[in-house]
Parts: sequence; structure tokens; C-alpha cells
Amino acid sequence: MKIIDLSVTISADIKEPLPTRIDYEDHKEGAKKMGSKLFGGASEDVFLEGNGPAGEFLYLTGHAGTHIDAPWHYFPTSEGKPSRTIEEMPLDWFFHDGVVLDFTDKPDGYCFSSEDLKGKLAAINYPLKPFDIVLIRCDADKRLHDDDFVKIHVGASAEATHWLIDQGIKVMGTDGWGWDIPLHLQAEDYFKNPRPGVIWAAHYVGREKEYCQIEKLANLDQLPPFGFTVSCFPVKIKGGSAGWCRAVAIVNE
Repeated sequence: MKIIDLSVTISADIKEPLPTRIDYEDHKEGAKKMGSKLFGGASEDVFLEGNGPAGEFLYLTGHAGTHIDAPWHYFPTSEGKPSRTIEEMPLDWFFHDGVVLDFTDKPDGYCFSSEDLKGKLAAINYPLKPFDIVLIRCDADKRLHDDDFVKIHVGASAEATHWLIDQGIKVMGTDGWGWDIPLHLQAEDYFKNPRPGVIWAAHYVGREKEYCQIEKLANLDQLPPFGFTVSCFPVKIKGGSAGWCRAVAIVNE
């Protein structure tokens, strides 16, 4: 069995508009703070060689790093009911067979359709089955620290997202920054011809059909097209619109 990490590291170095800050405390700082707060005002001398526990404080959104969007992220309601938040999602959605569809032949910002998906599936001779986890590869993770990172991924159309859900797919993901086409292309389209349904078109499919999407995956180029299992359990955040995820692929060799 081989385990392949499909996650990026949560870091302030990722070039994206969602802010992340990590404040680190080394062992000396940990000794000072832990002694005073947890051990009745003791000095750092109570710790071995003055080394207390190292730690860090994170200030970030639930959408930092590799994460799974909950239906609540898309709209207040889904399928006519209150949308579920990330800690309410069924765990059995997040451990299933995976399939990688390679869109590295498409240009940055390409919006794929259901016909594109059907063509990619036919090319690898793979019939989708309910609960498969569909992963879209465009190798955006290779440019995670480039200034144009948020502009380079391929994106799903609303029609393609509907089609995947209609095949019984509950979880779909991308190694790009987002599931929709890049934000600047959405904005260009809207301002050229202002109309509803342009911004976050694929996300808003969640208003009609419940599903989850994984964003900012990594290392999809290391996977075969199919024949592996994806484990992508989200962290439980009360009322969360998303949860961080250490996604991995389990490949039987």
C-alpha cells in the first residue's frame, strides 16, 4: 500500500487573497508563558533547561490550505432545507474510490463542461459510479507561491457540476484555488454583460443539490487515473462553511 499526500501546507506564503498568519512560540517563549499561565506563576526554570513546549497561534479562514467546502458555504438553503455545515456532513462521503481527470491540456482559466468530463472519462475508460470522488487536475499546485496562483486553474461550469452530482457524486475536488473559474474571469464576464448567475455559478449549484468540494489539492500528477481510494475527512468546525483536510490517496500496489 502506498499513501500519497494530496494536501498543501497551511502557510502564509500561499499567494491568495484569504489571509493566513501563524505566530510561532519557540521553547524558551513557551516556558515563560506556560509557567505563568498553567503552573501557578512558576518561572521558566521549572522546565528542563528552560525549554517549555513550543506552540503556534493560527489566524486563518476555514478555507485556508486544502479544505472541503460545506453546503452552508454556497447558500443558506440546499434542496429546500437549511444547508448543512461542515461538522454535520456524513463521514462516509469522504472515504471512497477516486478518479483523476487530467485537464493539463487546457489553458489557464478554462471552464469545463459535462462534455469535457465525458470525454476525459472515455479517454481513461472509466465509468463513474455513485460516491466516487472526482479530482480535477490542472497542476495549479505547482505554482502555489506564484503571484498569479488564483488566476491559473481550470474551473467547473454550473452545468458540469450538476452533471457530476446527477451521476451520484457527492465530493469533487481540484488542485486549483477554487472550483469555479478564476475570480477575475468571473468579474470580466459580469461587467461585460451584468446579469445574475455569473459570479460563483458552480458554487451556487449547491443551492439546488447538496454536495461538497475540495479546493487546493496537490500532487494529483502522482496518481493513476483510477484504482485508488481517497481519504479526505474534514476537520469539525462548529457552524463551519468549510473544514481543513489532510487529503490522501491510498494506492494498492
